[in-house]
Amino acid sequence: MAAIIFNLFVINKSGGLIFYKDYGTQGRLDTNDSLRLASLWHSMHAISKELSPVNGCNGIEVLEADTFDLHCFQALTGTKIFVATEPGTPGIDSLLKTIYEIYTDYVLKNPFYEVEMPIRCELWDLNLALAVRKDGKAGLVGR
Repeated sequence: MAAIIFNLFVINKSGGLIFYKDYGTQGRLDTNDSLRLASLWHSMHAISKELSPVNGCNGIEVLEADTFDLHCFQALTGTKIFVATEPGTPGIDSLLKTIYEIYTDYVLKNPFYEVEMPIRCELWDLNLALAVRKDGKAGLVGR
């Protein structure tokens, strides 16, 4: 059975939501909820680094709940990409790394993109959709 990705978030190093995408109807958030969740995740991620008893902790990578899992990838620049998925979804780490590569190729290398600002780039949208479908991890509902 294909896994289901509910939402995708990209947060800048300051904790601001710069991209949000709903996949399907399940788990849909309104604008305020998506901003609130991104801010909360950024704060929890930062606090977890400080409170971790393990030296060199990079923050929360997976948060497992009964009805969803949150998977996070943090780049060295501080940008965080995280997805809400169906519980127990395997292989999301590689998808997150692929999404980050697309982010660097089609957003950061775009001469018209202003760093740390919301992402509005057609090539990003197109390549993101292709990667999410191709990776096989996305039995996406709707589109």
